[in-house]
Amino acid sequence: MKTKLILFLSAVLLSAGALQAQANQECATTASLAYSDAKAKNYDAAYPRIQTLRKDCPTYSVVTYQYGERVLKHMLEKAPEGEKKAIAQDLIKLYEERLQHFPGKTKAGEVYGDIAQVMYDYKLGTPEEQYAAFDKAYQEDKDALNAKSLYTYFSLLVDLQDAGKRDLQDVFSQYDVVIAKVEEEENKMAEGLAKLIEKQEAGEQLTAKEEKMLNAYEINLKAYSTVRGSINAKLGQRADCDNLVPLYSKDFEANKSNVEWLKRAAGRLSGKDCTEDPLFFKLVEALHQAEPSAKSALYLGQLADAEGNASKALEYYNQSAELEKNPKDKARVYYRIADEYKRKGQFGQARNYYRKTLQALPSYGRAYLQIANMIAQSANNCGNTAFEKRAVYWLAADYAARAGRVDPSISSTANETAAAYRGRAPQRSDIFQQDMQGKTINIGCWIGESVRVPNL
Repeated sequence: MKTKLILFLSAVLLSAGALQAQANQECATTASLAYSDAKAKNYDAAYPRIQTLRKDCPTYSVVTYQYGERVLKHMLEKAPEGEKKAIAQDLIKLYEERLQHFPGKTKAGEVYGDIAQVMYDYKLGTPEEQYAAFDKAYQEDKDALNAKSLYTYFSLLVDLQDAGKRDLQDVFSQYDVVIAKVEEEENKMAEGLAKLIEKQEAGEQLTAKEEKMLNAYEINLKAYSTVRGSINAKLGQRADCDNLVPLYSKDFEANKSNVEWLKRAAGRLSGKDCTEDPLFFKLVEALHQAEPSAKSALYLGQLADAEGNASKALEYYNQSAELEKNPKDKARVYYRIADEYKRKGQFGQARNYYRKTLQALPSYGRAYLQIANMIAQSANNCGNTAFEKRAVYWLAADYAARAGRVDPSISSTANETAAAYRGRAPQRSDIFQQDMQGKTINIGCWIGESVRVPNL
């Protein structure tokens, strides 16, 4: 009896094993056909096989979901408007399936971000649900949202505030978070781009990989620059003095010992030049008493500026820059100091502080533009001959061009400025007559740099 039972169980196991092997073979065959079709962009043929894999072989390979995403995105592009929502819902389901079956090979934050963007693009769910989806992605991974998604994340919150479902303070708090992330990404891109530009300007040949990186940096900088402008436009008049002063006046007494609240309030009033309102003085005084810091020193500098005490203002600004840890804020203080020296005609000192600005925040293209402007203004004073004086404009043009490359938001102005300076520099006939092609000119006075004459 025992022998018969053992034989029966063995037969069952062998049968189950054979069925499993057959199922695995069928999955492998279907996957091979589906992946080949998808790789060849034959998406219509790949679609039914991908769907079969999702249903019958969901754990076969993460590649099913990678190609499945391509297939469904292609279908979304081609489908009539009335069919798009159903396909978008299936795409979201595919993302969820990948998270379920391959969590170790999936970045959850990025997938949540993809789901949120699909919900928004194809109007799935309410605005509250769409915003919650973006927030879920951001809370999972601060790097999950790309430039477009960061804007959508903020835009949805502003719309909810307009509909009376969020407070204005929620909008300001979210703005700080999103703008900080945008500027962080811009800074990363600008740092990489600046190194490659320096290599180019030194006459070194970029590798094929570096050329691709340079192109990617410039494309991404433009994308984040556009998004930054769109976010600021979306915030619009909500952040003007007429809204900010009543908002913070109302909450001042309850928060006058709250250092973080004082920093945010004073920072926003400072950023919007609401410094002449008595509230700003109250905030700065309270902040400096509670916690003397880079920010309170900056605001005291602004107050000294408003009173016409320029030397005292510079003293506070320098103190603020030395204490400041945030690169963006440090750069802004250095830029303010540089502007003050430039206004006084102290170009050497001004350049030093514009360079400090760029060390803190390489994407601060306006600093390059200001250096270009000072160099151009000094052309008549920084050369021994007429040719050398005009050659100064080549250097000014280089700085202006670099401004536009690291900060696409000012690229139009920067490129026009660079072109104008090149127009003032020696032309081909001048170079030929002076026999200066390819030679290096050392520029004296406060500039102390050199420029290479173009080859004819």
